[in-house]
Amino acid sequence: MPPETTNPPHSPQAGWAAIRRFLPYLWPAGETALKTRVVVALLFVLLAKSATFATAYAYKGAIDRMSDSVDPAVMLAAALVVAYAGARFAGVFFDNVRNTIFERVGQDAARRLAENVFRHIHDLSLRFHLERRTGSLTKIVERGTKSIDSMLYFLLFNIAPTLVEVLVVCIIFQIEFGPGLVVATLLMVVVYIAFTRIVTDWRTKLRREMNEIDNQAIARAVDSLLNYETVKYFTAEDREAQRYGKAMQTYADSAVKNESSLAWLNIGQSLITNLMMAGAMGYTVWGWSTGRFTTGDVVLVNTLLAQLFRPLDMLGWVYRNIRQGLIDMEQMFGIIDTPAEVVDREGAPNLHVAAGHVRFENIEFGYDPDRPILKGIDLDVRPGTMLAVVGPSGAGKSTLSRLLFRFYEATGGRITIDGQDITQVSQASLRAAIGIVPQDSVLFNDTVGYNIGYGREGATQVEIEEAARGAAIHDFILDLPDGYDSKVGERGLKLSGGEKQRVAIARTLLKDPPILILDEATSALDSRTEAAIQETLRNIEHGRTSIVIAHRLSTVVDADQIVVLDGGRIVERGTHRQLLVKRGLYTEMWLRQQSEQEEEAEAAE
Repeated sequence: MPPETTNPPHSPQAGWAAIRRFLPYLWPAGETALKTRVVVALLFVLLAKSATFATAYAYKGAIDRMSDSVDPAVMLAAALVVAYAGARFAGVFFDNVRNTIFERVGQDAARRLAENVFRHIHDLSLRFHLERRTGSLTKIVERGTKSIDSMLYFLLFNIAPTLVEVLVVCIIFQIEFGPGLVVATLLMVVVYIAFTRIVTDWRTKLRREMNEIDNQAIARAVDSLLNYETVKYFTAEDREAQRYGKAMQTYADSAVKNESSLAWLNIGQSLITNLMMAGAMGYTVWGWSTGRFTTGDVVLVNTLLAQLFRPLDMLGWVYRNIRQGLIDMEQMFGIIDTPAEVVDREGAPNLHVAAGHVRFENIEFGYDPDRPILKGIDLDVRPGTMLAVVGPSGAGKSTLSRLLFRFYEATGGRITIDGQDITQVSQASLRAAIGIVPQDSVLFNDTVGYNIGYGREGATQVEIEEAARGAAIHDFILDLPDGYDSKVGERGLKLSGGEKQRVAIARTLLKDPPILILDEATSALDSRTEAAIQETLRNIEHGRTSIVIAHRLSTVVDADQIVVLDGGRIVERGTHRQLLVKRGLYTEMWLRQQSEQEEEAEAAE
């Protein structure tokens, strides 16, 4: 889980910290082309603002000429009207060119952030992924990566230009109308910003609650859909619909509160700006009536304030979105800040496998410190031999394979391959040397060919088909409507358990590793297919160091060494014949399974 910080997760300090963290994505090191785009985009911002002020003065000039009863100067007034229209067009033109130039910067920033988060998620430990819900995790990443693009626009093209516009308007008011209008304008801006911040902070709490409820609803929906078959088994469709409906009702109530708060914010902002407009217009109309100001001056004040209110209205919207974006990004940065439980030491060398000699030396481990799973395990798997690990459920059999893959670090002892401590070599090289056929084979929602080819990047179609033949699934694939291009569905649900397991075996065959782990590799196969697969597995095990985790003892009778785990300890060790002679736990398990098989055979007859 993310480390705790000294600041509250949504404090102003945390908000500024989040802003500082994403600014490097705006100005990426070594990316001269992207930096140039930022500079050019900012130049177009200045051009657009210049066109905006030119519009106001062109409008004022046209009105003054038209209202001059002595010399209307029709042609000059017409020219000023044309200039007014041209300035308005120029403002729109510069804004859109700016967006076009900057789009590459924003998209590149979002891409790099998404890649960094995605890579870090894969670097996190298995424990992290077992504790997080997939739907909630993907929602956090989606919101966070989308936030950075919009926040770059907000900071560069809304907040900074608005501050410039306030400054320029105050200068114009000071020159044209005196300090009174400047003070009133600054007071209005301060009150507007203060009101917006106070109300937005209140809305931020509502937004945060709404996001949390949304995450829960999405996680509930994804969890239910992933367990589609379980829902069907227990006819729980109505139950799941009701639970999801309650989650969505809670979200709807929260969304209503959020939107209602937005309405009050808009009303308050409109009241402040319209009071300012009324006061300023009243002041300039009074000045016009006394001959102090011209008709064009009245129009100038109206135009400048109207133009200022537009970004101010945007400023309120921008501030709300920045605060909401920070909320979305905080959770994503929390994921980035989550330290990986298993990390390579600096400069870790690659594992070099010469023979494939695997040793577990006094291994101790527990997923929870208060609940040890393995208690002093010693195993010596000689090169090219097969070690079978058997025992009752919960004995710690599959934990051995997870430790060998370094999904977790042992809390005591060490594991070596050809004398190299696996904690001292790179994880990538370690896992490249080990192949596994897991008990629960999960496939990508892609084609059969893609899932088999995943075993080795760049594998040819001929190699994929050869691996499928080795796993006794080639003929089945050819019978599918699209052959190797047939889709397997979400998590491989279009295939049976046995078919999925054979695809997993083919994938491992394609990887061709020197060390092989079979974790209940044939548990989902029927007897006929299991016999064929066992023959294939015996062929691929030849010359490799193999560790077989088995429930069916009949599949490991030919193992060079069998160890029996019970309660996290090795209680028996030897060959199949040696263990039967001991008449211990292994014998008890063997006799029970033989009896079950006889009963199944009698039932079949």
